[in-house]
Amino acid sequence: MTREEELGIIIDGIENLDNVAMEIARKKWNSIAKPLHSLGKLEEHIIRIAGITGNAEVELKNRALIAMCADNGVVEEGVTQTGQEVTAIVAENFLEGATSAAIMCQSAEVDLFPIDIGMVRDTRVPNYKVAYGTKNMVKEPAMTREEALQAILTGVHLVKEKKEAGYQILATGEMGIGNTTTSSAVASVLLDESVETMTGRGAGLDSAGLRRKICAIKTAIAKNKPNADDPVDVLSKVGGFDLAGLVGIYLGGAYYHVPVIMDGFISAAAALAAVQMCNKVREYIIVSHVSKEPGMHILLKALGREASMTCDMCLGEGTGAVAFLPVLDMALAVYEKMSTFSDIHIDDYEELGDK
Repeated sequence: MTREEELGIIIDGIENLDNVAMEIARKKWNSIAKPLHSLGKLEEHIIRIAGITGNAEVELKNRALIAMCADNGVVEEGVTQTGQEVTAIVAENFLEGATSAAIMCQSAEVDLFPIDIGMVRDTRVPNYKVAYGTKNMVKEPAMTREEALQAILTGVHLVKEKKEAGYQILATGEMGIGNTTTSSAVASVLLDESVETMTGRGAGLDSAGLRRKICAIKTAIAKNKPNADDPVDVLSKVGGFDLAGLVGIYLGGAYYHVPVIMDGFISAAAALAAVQMCNKVREYIIVSHVSKEPGMHILLKALGREASMTCDMCLGEGTGAVAFLPVLDMALAVYEKMSTFSDIHIDDYEELGDK
């Protein structure tokens, strides 16, 4: 079986959410002794997770952050503030518990799994490497189509692996110097938006750096002519291995009925590619926060989703997704533990509209 065929089987096998489980969860929320819908989006998230898993008895005890680590050849164009060597340093620091995401994972009781899906050098990070970094997309396609498919399927297989290990929810994260450049390029093509609209300063570029970044993306798109109707083609020509791996996490989450929490701009660009491959994936994604990157609101609108937190975060690594898990924990605690109206012998609230 070719990788193209395997991906096709995954996409064709993605089902709609379980409406029966969602209705049970909705009725349970409505029976709890508090004003109807008063926890807002938090109630909706628990209902969605019931639909994803097919079980209204929601459990989130075992959770993992998968951080895709890869290098991007486009850094040759001066589109970043730091050098490519930083990717491997931070990736190894994940293992030491010495990054922002790692410290937050410890606090939120989340297991962290950094994945080397394409760093330019070997490290102690588990090796799922497609290649030693992408090519410079300004000069040639970032990767071959086969490499893009391999990276996507790596993400799918990781979801299967984590589900079999007992994980009940996954958060998306990444580490790769230059990956806001690739994310902006992918989002610009898939949404047919101007590069200027979708491109921000990433990890602190000055105005000259931002101009170089925009110029590099425009040149790469003009040279490689990615097909906006084919997300795999877009990923292969102007994407990155980390992005493609995250696309696989979203597809795998939908295929294996595992809820996936989306992080910020980079994760959202990958989510958009996954949704354009299979529209059903949209309903399997839990949106955590609104990234500070200027294109984030446009991506959320394209995904048809709203974020629950606005913290002006732009750190990456999965920090926003991990930060949202304790909020979900609190919502789930109310869902599981609070008395119902019948428990305290008072009438349920009713849905009241204008007469």
